[in-house]
Amino acid sequence: MANNPAFNRLSKDARGGYAGFRTGDGAGASHATADQMSAQQLQDLYNAPSAVRSGTERPVTMDDVVMKTLGLFALVVGFGAVGWAVAAADQSLGLMVWMGGMVATLVLGLVIAFKKTLSVPLIVTYAVVEGLFVGAVSQFFNSVEGWEGVVPSAVLATVSTFAGMFLAYRLGLIKVTAKFRRIMTMAIMGYAVFAVVNVLFAVFTDTPFGFGGTGGLGIAISIFAVGLAAFSLALDFDAIDYAIRTGAPQKYSWLLAHGLIVTIVWLYIEFLRLFARLRE
Repeated sequence: MANNPAFNRLSKDARGGYAGFRTGDGAGASHATADQMSAQQLQDLYNAPSAVRSGTERPVTMDDVVMKTLGLFALVVGFGAVGWAVAAADQSLGLMVWMGGMVATLVLGLVIAFKKTLSVPLIVTYAVVEGLFVGAVSQFFNSVEGWEGVVPSAVLATVSTFAGMFLAYRLGLIKVTAKFRRIMTMAIMGYAVFAVVNVLFAVFTDTPFGFGGTGGLGIAISIFAVGLAAFSLALDFDAIDYAIRTGAPQKYSWLLAHGLIVTIVWLYIEFLRLFARLRE
């Protein structure tokens, strides 16, 4: 989600007309085109097979996105329980699941973002691997002395933040403009680079949480990360609205659901780190 691949792909394909679907103004554009057609052309168009019969996929709806999101979320939670159980039974194996999941989600995320064709199996695989990763990480945070209770706190904070951001977006309190999108993209990309460097720093210096540790600087970094992840939800909501408005094919519901799940998990992880730092 470093630069919202869902919106980027939707925007690019919308300009190309989604291989036959409406773009831009929609009905107005259709009327303008009809005015330029001859009577014979209109008759030929009327006699042509319907979009469904000719194999054209129907436009995406909100129900499509909701159902795909719930499906991917169920995979994350289900395999999260597996990751938790593995980490609880064997800490070394749990660490392997944690580190392996982190690398795998990074690679799969890049492939999904830059692959020319949308791959549902890759998106489903990502949800499975992400679930294992989240479960192992959550179990680790829960097992550290003094950090008991951070997992349910992070879950509650994530749900509350999601609900608050969705309400703010729907009420128009947060407007996703081109400027807002550019600023968020640069901020997320910058934080992504920082996160990679921070992980390497933490590993090689054996410093909990990396830069800032559990001090004031570290807490400030976590608060910034939580805010960044929270406002990224607005980008996901806007991408969903954009897809529905421009008549994107139904298959894009998978990409939209994937982007939303990735942001939710990112927000949850940042809340885990923030609450653990505060406990210290």
